Amino acid sequence: MKQGVDLGFKLAMLTIACLLFLAVSATWIAPHDPEKAQPQLRLKDPSYEYPLGTDHLGRCIFSRIVFGIRISLFIGIAVVLFSSLIGMVLGVAAGYFGGVVDETIMRVVDAFLSFPSIFLALAVIGFLGSGIANLMLSLILVDWTGYARLVRSSVLSLKGKEFLEAAKSLGASDLYIMSRHILPNILPSLLVMATLSVGYVILGAASLSFLGLGVQPPTPEWGAMMNDARPFLRTHPLVMIFPGIAITTVVLAFNLLGEGIRVRLDPKFRAENGYGYEN
Repeated sequence: MKQGVDLGFKLAMLTIACLLFLAVSATWIAPHDPEKAQPQLRLKDPSYEYPLGTDHLGRCIFSRIVFGIRISLFIGIAVVLFSSLIGMVLGVAAGYFGGVVDETIMRVVDAFLSFPSIFLALAVIGFLGSGIANLMLSLILVDWTGYARLVRSSVLSLKGKEFLEAAKSLGASDLYIMSRHILPNILPSLLVMATLSVGYVILGAASLSFLGLGVQPPTPEWGAMMNDARPFLRTHPLVMIFPGIAITTVVLAFNLLGEGIRVRLDPKFRAENGYGYEN
């Protein structure tokens, strides 16, 4: 099991490194303009000039997938960054101060969790309208609650520990204790959850774009590409399969990365699952 996690972690690191390289170098790697329509070349099979063929408007699928990496990674990382920051601040406040602060924050969390995440995202983006900014906002509103609950439970497990009591007895302020003593102890769990969440956020963004509520054409985004390819699924399935493979690859890579980080940073998880890492 340990060897399998190690292999998955290394493959995930390699895959994500390749994706980042492709995202940065998309302008030079993509052989064609991803938004340029050429109707006379519509639905061409893969060839030397068009490695993955063309879509229903004659656009290079390979070029659109490569440029789509930028959109997907930007959405995934940005949403996770803002969601984790919001959840961390509110979770620490709820767990540390308790009382009315805890009750208020957790009731808000419960209110958000009372709705299925996809329906809440659909409602938000339906109210605000489609587009990348509104798509990201809807995903942040769905995603922050998990971080808040995780951080709150971690803070509650730390309350009453001797090192916190010692800091209080020395006159340390609440802000100092939270920033210097609590946050370093919860960051490993937060990092693991954030890494795992990137893949799910990218999948959620692709799902909303597939429904026509996310990134809008002609911007190259994998979910929107699959939506455009639906009418041609029977006659030209590769037009939908290629962006689907891209989504699956990214989600799997971040899941394996998160699992590998968890094994390395969580001693309790290692002990319970018998991984036996020394460091």
